[in-house]
Amino acid sequence: MSNIHYQITPFDLNNHLFKVELSFSSHADQSYQLSLPAWLPGSYMIRDFAKNIVQISAKSAAGVALELVALDKQSWQVSAIDEEIVIEYQVYAFDLSVRTAYLDNLRGFFNGSSTFLAIEALKHQPCRLTIHAPIAVENWRVATGLTRANSTEKYEFGDYIAENYAHLIDCPVELGNFDVIEFTVEGIKHHMVFSGPHYGDRERIVGDVAKLCQHHINLFTEAPFKEYWFITHLVAEGFGGLEHKNSTILQASRFDLPNPNKPEELSDNYKTFLSLCAHEYFHAWNVCRIKPKEFTPYNLQQEVYTTQLWAYEGITSYYDDFSLFRAGIISFEDYLKLLSKTATRVFRGQGELKQSVIASSFYTWTKFYQQGADAINNIVSYYTKGSLIALWLDLTIRQKSQGKYSLDTLMRELWIHFGRLQRGTELQDYINIINILCEEDISNELLALLNKAQRVDLTSLLADVGIAYNKVKYKKLNSLETTEQTDYAPFLGAMYQTQNLGVKITQVLEDSPAAEAGLAVNDLLIAVDNIKVTAKSLQQLADHLNKNQLVSCIYFRDDQLQHSQLRFIDSPLKAIEVTIKDESLNEKWTKIY
Repeated sequence: MSNIHYQITPFDLNNHLFKVELSFSSHADQSYQLSLPAWLPGSYMIRDFAKNIVQISAKSAAGVALELVALDKQSWQVSAIDEEIVIEYQVYAFDLSVRTAYLDNLRGFFNGSSTFLAIEALKHQPCRLTIHAPIAVENWRVATGLTRANSTEKYEFGDYIAENYAHLIDCPVELGNFDVIEFTVEGIKHHMVFSGPHYGDRERIVGDVAKLCQHHINLFTEAPFKEYWFITHLVAEGFGGLEHKNSTILQASRFDLPNPNKPEELSDNYKTFLSLCAHEYFHAWNVCRIKPKEFTPYNLQQEVYTTQLWAYEGITSYYDDFSLFRAGIISFEDYLKLLSKTATRVFRGQGELKQSVIASSFYTWTKFYQQGADAINNIVSYYTKGSLIALWLDLTIRQKSQGKYSLDTLMRELWIHFGRLQRGTELQDYINIINILCEEDISNELLALLNKAQRVDLTSLLADVGIAYNKVKYKKLNSLETTEQTDYAPFLGAMYQTQNLGVKITQVLEDSPAAEAGLAVNDLLIAVDNIKVTAKSLQQLADHLNKNQLVSCIYFRDDQLQHSQLRFIDSPLKAIEVTIKDESLNEKWTKIY
């Protein structure tokens, strides 16, 4: 049994405190450095988890106090004695996101990266974790991808083991009275855990998610885990996910799940939830195991820069929606509507003409994860732009290999030569494999797409597979919905959210009517042409005004009332619509290899 033993207890639910005890064998005349990570894999921002540690102390197994010296904001040092050392501390847990830890009287959750101190000299040694039940709380259970130890049964409090510290912090833990559904794919037990009340159609969820899991396992030809956990935090409003090697933590609205009273309905919100499941499950291969050379191993004490996130998040983003079609959950036409929205998100702003996806990947720590109000105009997402480059790669490989290979082949090659062998990738590795599959050197074309701030031209590649890729107008002011009609469609160039008074501006496109009127992010627009603004009235007013008519515009910036003039124009061709042109050619793209 391991000499490193962690114990965690939901200690004070109302004050959101976990109690943690770390004990390990030490040797005299030696000092040990303890630290928490500054960030966690898959979420590229310095989080400073150690700020949530309170009341930390050290002692010997006999209870003699030991000096614990703070070295910096996330590290401590303790001088050893010739017996066991015990570190005791509390962790404040009140972050509802998928990244940190949370505790109240309804549920508990923690990522080990925000909870468990690493013993730097012993990080590669196996360790044991004992999860204790809270006092005076009934019906709580445990959901985690950690290996169960001793007599601990699935969903029970008790002992769990990890191969090393990296394994320990890669297995988040959910505590509470959750709903769970189990299903099996390729002999592998999968668990759908829902924390929080929900009204979803359980059988339908399992049926759909199982299809996605089967698709991904078929693509890579094998699963790299013995069991898998989808742990979903259901909230009133929320969305997100974080990947781990045999689990994922998801966040969604409880009403994103399918309505059991409407078995034929496939809502946009449910499609988005399924895409999220597909995205994070794909990451079990692509980023958790196939990963950039800079991440092998991870240095979690400081920023680690890579230029390859366009591939890891972009390719994964391409497959998340595409797999819904390939798994038979949505029609091809519905998939193309999702692709249209993705392409529009990239095309509508000027960011991709100012920043390349290589730069977007490199500056993820600041420009992407800490986006400013100018983001839509000055940066590009390596998720969305990366997914369009992945589509370009898929179609290019299929075309140049005359249908022998596809992006599927690239992913399998990456899995065989890098993921399985735990070798990190470099950009040249992608280029080498792609050139072999294309049976010619396309390095210059690919490098231009990656390094230059330019549009991805998919028109001819899609035409070759019977798909039209057209620039069209926006149908409505505050939507990515498009129209092929040539009729007048008013355009504001801003996105907004409904407030009790007016609408709050969330995005402003440069050189748009909103920008020319002086509107900025966080402004509260309350009246146009002396008419009170709601999301509905603003659309109705814009529909009835003459094109280019100048009208008054009243808004609050902070608490100061501002007056300006606003002119709605005809929608520019700033949206993308992807539609079927020749159905007989579609198989050249959709065929699975």
